Amino acid sequence: MANTEVQFSEQALNKVKEIIHRYPEGKQKSALIPILHLAQDQFGGWLDVPVMDYVAGLLQIKPIEVYEVATFYTMFNTKPVGKYVFEVCKTGPCMLNGSDDIIKYIEEKLGIKPGETTADGLFTLKPAECLGACGYAPMMQLGKFYKEHLTREKVDQIIEQCRAGKMELN
Repeated sequence: MANTEVQFSEQALNKVKEIIHRYPEGKQKSALIPILHLAQDQFGGWLDVPVMDYVAGLLQIKPIEVYEVATFYTMFNTKPVGKYVFEVCKTGPCMLNGSDDIIKYIEEKLGIKPGETTADGLFTLKPAECLGACGYAPMMQLGKFYKEHLTREKVDQIIEQCRAGKMELN
């Protein structure tokens, strides 16, 4: 982060307090995942160490407890990502239906490997474990949306829509 001072906005801090109060006294660690989502949204789409330390302080837990969660779940980014994160499912059903080919096609099309971001900062390719949409394989998550039954043509359309700024993420 460019900031040396990590601080939620007043509105986000009120949301943090609301989230923490959902849980019994002494169980504030239960608020970790929703607060990490909030932090990732507020601090540039990823969680660097100062942000995770800040969250640990708010929850009065050890920083390692935050790092463990942030690095375990693929929904959290611990390094900068592009505006559009292509999270392509790579587990059994999707793989059997061609997700490996879709990942390779995206690599070729965008000139990046899994975990990398394009030079223009638009796209990140991020293989994901099961996204729970096996009947729609191969598929990927893009923002809050699933893109299902992927083909090369569908990937091309998605990339074109993203480049044109016509892809909704929320």
